Amino acid sequence: MSPHPSHRIARGRPAFVLALSLTAGYAVVELVGGLWTGSLALLGDAGHMFSDAGALAVAALAARLARRPPGARHTYGWQRAEVIGALLNSLLMLAIIVLLAVEAVQRLIAPREIMASGVIVIALIGMLVNGVCAYLLSRGEPDLNARAALLHVIGDLVSSFAVLIAGAVIYATGWLPIDPILSLVICALILATTLKLLRDALHVLMEGVPPSVELGAIGKALATVPGVVSVHDLHVWSLTPDSVALSAHVELEDLQRWPVILAAASEMLRGRFGIEHATLQPEIRGSTAAPQSAVVRLHRGIQRPMSDN
Repeated sequence: MSPHPSHRIARGRPAFVLALSLTAGYAVVELVGGLWTGSLALLGDAGHMFSDAGALAVAALAARLARRPPGARHTYGWQRAEVIGALLNSLLMLAIIVLLAVEAVQRLIAPREIMASGVIVIALIGMLVNGVCAYLLSRGEPDLNARAALLHVIGDLVSSFAVLIAGAVIYATGWLPIDPILSLVICALILATTLKLLRDALHVLMEGVPPSVELGAIGKALATVPGVVSVHDLHVWSLTPDSVALSAHVELEDLQRWPVILAAASEMLRGRFGIEHATLQPEIRGSTAAPQSAVVRLHRGIQRPMSDN
């Protein structure tokens, strides 16, 4: 069984703080190095790292909020703080990609001389720092918040590598356009990952059915629980990517058997689909009618085979 989300986050919080400290500290080094060498690539990477330090700060705050227990105003707790953190980080990353792309185009139009040897040394150290941060963040559970933070650090790692390659090529050949060309390639690679993360975060916030869950399969499984006649008004959504909730109306022949049916249905949902939060409302067959909109939305309801009635 997976650890509770708050336990996972509690274990990962020191990694967020350490990664934040390393990223912010080396961003200052790159800023000074960029001014010293005259490298726009290093200055751009320093800005990238400063932005990522802010993103890691958001991730650390979200992790702290997600540890708060359920209460009267937030009955599910603050677990979705990690999803909000991932959303903010994704939007910030999109802004960084746009800025990097604009800067790369400007460098293609007006290239500038740089101190290539200094760029190589600073980029090598930057890769080491980012590699350590990526290792720290990858050791935790892969929730959306951690994925967003790790995405930023990997973006820094790839960016530092591109700066290193650019510095080496310029040092060896003097060909300045390599720097903006590699920057545009990096933007394209990071954009694909960022859009996927953004889509995942929005899907959770829109309470969409989790990608790993098939709504029809759950309805059919509920309808085959002994004592259940049909299932309608079935809803499945994610509290977080690791926590799935369900609600449904369950039509019965005999309400007296409901405690036994409820226990069997809950155990089935937990064992087969990993759904811990299930709210099932019993109804006596024929006593109420499901709303027509709900019946149409859920494929006219899910009933047991006639041979089982």
